[in-house]
Amino acid sequence: MLRHLRITNFAILSDVAIDFAPGFNVLTGETGAGKSLVVDAVALLRGGRARSDIPRAGADEAVVEAAFEPPDDLAAEVAARLEAAGLPVVEEVVVRRVISRGGRSRVHVNGGLTTAAALASLGEVLVDLAGQHEHQGLVDVGRHRGILDAFGVDPGMSGRTDALYAKIRRLSHALAEGAEAARTRAERDDFLRFQIDEIDAAKLRAGEDAELAAERERLRFAGKLGAAARRGEEALYSAEGAVVDVLGAALRELEAAAAIDGRLGGEVHKIGEARVLLEDAAVALRRYAEGVADDPERLAEIEERMHLLGRLGRKHGPTAADILQRGEALRAELEGLAQAEARSAEIETELAAARGEAEKAAAQLTDARRRAGRRLEKAAGEALAELGLAGAKVEVVVEPSPDRLGPDGWDRVELMLRANRGEPPRPLARVASGGELSRIMLALKLSLRRADPVATYVFDEVDAGVGGGAAEVVGRQIRRVAESRQVLCVTHLPQIAALADTQFRVEKYEKNGRTETRVSRLQATERREEIARMLGGVSITSKTRAHADEMLSRAR
Repeated sequence: MLRHLRITNFAILSDVAIDFAPGFNVLTGETGAGKSLVVDAVALLRGGRARSDIPRAGADEAVVEAAFEPPDDLAAEVAARLEAAGLPVVEEVVVRRVISRGGRSRVHVNGGLTTAAALASLGEVLVDLAGQHEHQGLVDVGRHRGILDAFGVDPGMSGRTDALYAKIRRLSHALAEGAEAARTRAERDDFLRFQIDEIDAAKLRAGEDAELAAERERLRFAGKLGAAARRGEEALYSAEGAVVDVLGAALRELEAAAAIDGRLGGEVHKIGEARVLLEDAAVALRRYAEGVADDPERLAEIEERMHLLGRLGRKHGPTAADILQRGEALRAELEGLAQAEARSAEIETELAAARGEAEKAAAQLTDARRRAGRRLEKAAGEALAELGLAGAKVEVVVEPSPDRLGPDGWDRVELMLRANRGEPPRPLARVASGGELSRIMLALKLSLRRADPVATYVFDEVDAGVGGGAAEVVGRQIRRVAESRQVLCVTHLPQIAALADTQFRVEKYEKNGRTETRVSRLQATERREEIARMLGGVSITSKTRAHADEMLSRAR
């Protein structure tokens, strides 16, 4: 609801502050006092177009500020629209609009600078104005389907259609990705098979690269290795004065000494073992020297093999083990391509089934909307008759279009109006203007008061051409709307004003030679006087006061 409104330097409103109440609020006052200017200011808070002549003479800019407190059932929607605009989300929505002379304006919401378009999106759920075409939310055909659904369609039905459409989109996306992949699948398949065959043909073993590197070093230095082994064998065994001979002579002498002193036996044993080990080493060195030889052919084979390993390594990994692991990964990808083709066929089947389910759900939603439309037509017709528009009739058009399936089904919904008996129905945006249009909108809002997602209704000119008992009917209709939503109503009729919960008087006065406007919240006595003025004009008598008391009492 609109809690607080402040208007500064707006035409003849130099500085007006109004604290509105819940329920039914009316603004009354003489013609030209500035009531419609208050409505115009509220329209700006809903994203309305700013005129260049708005700022008060002598002022560079006009300012309109308001504090809104969204009702619980609209809090989530308001928060979503604030988030979408990148604005701070708080419980109270504070809007400030500054209109400079020349028509340029700045918009602030919750302290953040934003655009008039973002304000218009937010304003759709904060305020709805009836009486001026450019601000009537109900004439927006784009909202009619949602309004009808909120009025009388089970949310579970539209929720199912939404879920099925989301599934269709997900499957369609997956199928499109599969189709895109299929265009390159054959090429990728050939590439993978080539690389796998190349790795398989190499017949690699893990660790083979290290073994080949060691063998290549041995072959490259075969002469040096053989010479070293031969010299070692000669020094140990075959050359004159070899280590084994020297140890043999020493061993024989020590054995004789050990025969005399047994304490030398342990050392003799050690030397004997050393001689045996050295003889074994000499034999091994001789065999190694005999086995080591230049083998250019084998070296060439190794170089070729290592070149192959290097080429594969640059593609797949530095070691033979890495290359083998990469081969397994390529093989898994190749299997995945084959499975992807089979999965695409499965997705096509799932997509066809989802479309069938969605079409069935959309058809059921169409039937539900048509039933809800008939109920809305009846409710609106009754409200129109009560408002003295018995010849008017609301028609709810539900047009299914299977090629337009979406998250909300496939229906185009529009609320149409036959303003007078015998005339064809026309779109709401093209019906009569002024008070008749306001009363038509009132009838629709009364029928939709629990379905139309707006926090505050503003009715302007709703009493045009209405008087007597019809005026009281109009007032009671507005009062019924105010049972679930806040209502602001500009009226000249005491029958309507008396039914309000809160009344404000708008009046002009002069100050320092300039016309000013003030808005006062009326207490009980003041309200009686204002109702009496509306009944009797300039001359207020005891009879008009008594009549005012009677009207207020009956309204209570």
